[in-house]
Amino acid sequence: MNLQHVLVNGKACDCDVVADCKVGDAVPLEVKLTNRSKSPVGPFSLTVVPFQDFQNGVQNYELQDAVTFIGSNSFYIDSVSPAGNSTCMGALLFLYTGDFYLSIKFQDDSAGRDLPPAWFCLPSVHVRAQEPIEAAA
Repeated sequence: MNLQHVLVNGKACDCDVVADCKVGDAVPLEVKLTNRSKSPVGPFSLTVVPFQDFQNGVQNYELQDAVTFIGSNSFYIDSVSPAGNSTCMGALLFLYTGDFYLSIKFQDDSAGRDLPPAWFCLPSVHVRAQEPIEAAA
């Protein structure tokens, strides 16, 4: 399984590209996974967890008053055929300004399989929530 792309607000991003959004606006999120193996894979769950990185080794995951999901932050993927893909779509709402990261956690829902460690190390996505710019009167 390979992380094909992550779109935030319609723009491709990863840990090196900051996605800008406005506080109070619904921010569409799309995560596309591609099966690069020769056999079907699944079932899986994919969870998106927001956090703030204070650049001093501390990460804050207690963001229920700053970020909320419109719908669920977890996605269930039943099966993905060889060379097939699965797209998970949701939305977030940032309530305050700041730099946030989205940790994309992948979990195998079946027991007894040996999966590549890379499947569990998806990159974080950097999102910067800013105040909306008021139009001059």
